Amino acid sequence: METIRRKLRAAVLMGATASVMVFAVGAKAQNENFNNNQWWHSKGWSSGNWMPNDNPWPYNRLQGSPVLAVVGDVACQPGEEESGEKPGENCSGDTAQNLLASQAATAQQIENMKPDLVALLGDEQYQVGQYSDFENSYETTYGAFKLITRPAPGNHEFYTEHGAIGVAGYGYFSYFNGVQHNTDGTVMTATISDNPDTDGTFTQPVPHSDGQAGHFAQSGGLGTNSTGGPVGVGDGWYSYNLGSWHLISLNIECETQPGGCTGSWIASELEWLKNDLSANHSACTLAYWHQPVFSPTNGIAVPEGPTAQQFWQLLYEHGADLVLNGHDHLYGRYRPLDPSGKSDPRRGIREFVVGTGGETLDPVVTTTVTSGAGETNMEDPSGNPNFNAENLEAGTGEFWGVMGLTLNPNGYAWDFESALKDPAQTTGPATYSDKGVGSCHGPAFR
Repeated sequence: METIRRKLRAAVLMGATASVMVFAVGAKAQNENFNNNQWWHSKGWSSGNWMPNDNPWPYNRLQGSPVLAVVGDVACQPGEEESGEKPGENCSGDTAQNLLASQAATAQQIENMKPDLVALLGDEQYQVGQYSDFENSYETTYGAFKLITRPAPGNHEFYTEHGAIGVAGYGYFSYFNGVQHNTDGTVMTATISDNPDTDGTFTQPVPHSDGQAGHFAQSGGLGTNSTGGPVGVGDGWYSYNLGSWHLISLNIECETQPGGCTGSWIASELEWLKNDLSANHSACTLAYWHQPVFSPTNGIAVPEGPTAQQFWQLLYEHGADLVLNGHDHLYGRYRPLDPSGKSDPRRGIREFVVGTGGETLDPVVTTTVTSGAGETNMEDPSGNPNFNAENLEAGTGEFWGVMGLTLNPNGYAWDFESALKDPAQTTGPATYSDKGVGSCHGPAFR
């Protein structure tokens, strides 16, 4: 009885989100305790109106090992295309039906899967992740899973490319953490400039400091808010446990943060990650962020991809098992690798890229790549021109879909299933599936 009370007290103190996770882990054992304990009946609560198993998903998990739905690169931009943007990634125009259909199809796939949690791998909302865009596109499909979503940000939440004005993560953090209000009840806003460019500004709500997307520092950024105060900085890294697994959501969008990808901001994240991994005693560990270190498209994002090798190094040193990424709009699965990209079946980390949530798709490239003048090889930071041919075990750029990742006590099972085929692909199979199992490294490498 005391054990049950301690669990309930912890759930209340940790808040609503934590309480869902507490009940999500080990539900079978808890259900047996609830069924066999008369204390609940003495309080007038029968199993029919209190038992977790009597509540539908998502308030209660299914029996067995937890299931994590994994996907990134999701929601088209509502309204008109931003000036200078890549065409065909908004919700209007010739491709609108395709993108809206693919976004809805992967959302329905998650609904059918009924996972314990949803790990989002960045670029939740195109093009620049404004709060209003989240409300008018992402919310209409993936908003159904907000309660169980554990996001990581992408470059489109901090955008500076294609001539667009980035919103410095404000829309992302405001959507997932909630918006602040002034004393008169109006929404508190910040004016975000496209620094170092000077082609305009965006006004965005100011998010709460802490919430579902992790921490948002209220100062330290560029520009001023609506009351003349400083613009904040979105950190957004956090970790949590699910079953026997430790999961870590990281933010690799360092380019526009203080000090860039070599300065104080990324240094603080690396220090946090080191400490988090040192304190981790879970049987298995995975981490996820947006831009991959190893790219199935031959398109390593610079400077984020090479910077993320520092994540890999720390994860490898602490015996982590999986890395999940988005950014490349395709599905890809690598064999276990060390931080330099060498095969390491004994203690290597397996990378999955699942950027198939709804946006336009990219091809998988396994052919030999040669570097241009002043460039590094874009397939592998070590310069191996045959990297994908040697290390990519599976992949497709023809289908939208979601990967279900079952987190077993000492291993994992992956199952990527297509939700919809790209209508531009008029040949080949109508569906795609990649599934398998793997084992965790275990405590010997911690």
